[in-house]
Amino acid sequence: MSNQPYEAREQQSPAQREQHLFARLPEQLHGAMQSAPGWAAQLDGIDAHSVTDRAALAKLPVLRKSEMLEKQKSAPPFGGFLSQNGVTAARVFMSPGPIWEPQAPGLDPWNGARALHAAGFKAGDTVLNAFSYHLTPGGFILDQAAIAMGCSVFPAGVGNTDMQVEAVEVLQPTGFTGTPDYLKVLLDRGAEQGRDMSSIKVALVSGGALFPALREEYASNGISVAQCYATADLGVIAYETEAREGMVVNEDYIVEIVRPGTGEPVADGEVGELVVTNFNPLYPLIRFGTGDLSMVMPGQSPCGRTNMRLAGWMGRADQRTKIKGMFVDPSQIAQILSSHPEVKKARLSVSRAGASDAMKLSVETEVMGNGLAERVADTLRDVTRLKGDVELVSPGTLPNDGKVIADERDYG
Repeated sequence: MSNQPYEAREQQSPAQREQHLFARLPEQLHGAMQSAPGWAAQLDGIDAHSVTDRAALAKLPVLRKSEMLEKQKSAPPFGGFLSQNGVTAARVFMSPGPIWEPQAPGLDPWNGARALHAAGFKAGDTVLNAFSYHLTPGGFILDQAAIAMGCSVFPAGVGNTDMQVEAVEVLQPTGFTGTPDYLKVLLDRGAEQGRDMSSIKVALVSGGALFPALREEYASNGISVAQCYATADLGVIAYETEAREGMVVNEDYIVEIVRPGTGEPVADGEVGELVVTNFNPLYPLIRFGTGDLSMVMPGQSPCGRTNMRLAGWMGRADQRTKIKGMFVDPSQIAQILSSHPEVKKARLSVSRAGASDAMKLSVETEVMGNGLAERVADTLRDVTRLKGDVELVSPGTLPNDGKVIADERDYG
């Protein structure tokens, strides 16, 4: 596995990277507003040329994936967010929802080559790609990346396991891309059939959990397995390196972690929703809320890459919960917080009391009296139309797991 980066800029100073990204951002915003009616409406009243740092970016609205789904239904297929600047989509995909995603031009439109390089892939490798090629962009994301690196790709897709193990024996691929568990399925089936599967030495996996025991099992078979975090809309956002300490954010993305239900960035080390801005010329996404939870890890990777590191996927940020027949949304908890400056953080716990739902709002504050609990309880009732208890706790008491609403009801 190479310790050298795919590009020299992966080792530029963080300040230099930040300067370059935010020098490009105003033109990206301006272009999106001029060429895509959806962005013109989303960013109405925004002076694109004033968005030159993270503080200014944080003032823009977050567009969450659930909202994009509704906007696409209202104005199919892309909700008005596709740039009308003469750039043509190479392919169009239909992910579950359905939600439509266009493929931008270029050899590596989803920015996957850096992740493959960091995982140990190299030019001349043959890669068995077991991500789906059907309807969704999953298979094409790393297919295109591998070709960009100079690899040959066997587009295996999902299923047909017997044919895939035969292909491994004949083609002798050195690399595998797919879900973490499917590689084991292939190896086990190959062993059952007496096939030679020993050519596979490196793998880049995504779309599921790579448990430590499974990674160790692969390592015992001589296979080095790394993970990447990717979405159909944005491509490869972050990836593991040989250091195996978190995931390094990919170049050409601006990543923020915000409090779920809001657009408010949280401090490094605090779990929140992953919000991403890209520089896609065809399908620009600006403060796009992925709905996934993660956090920024302190420091830089020992591998020498200097971009921020994420702790990987840590759950879903969409915590909208039905309580007593009514939905309560994280944005409502944020509304309660904004009404009480003394409160720094809040978490709504939902449980069962007999045959009824019960909710308790725990709030971190340094003010332990003065009628604060009663005032917060009144706001809770006004905002959610539901009664709940309020518990005042000291700062730092609530778990750092990104949960604003914790559903603790037993559905068994």
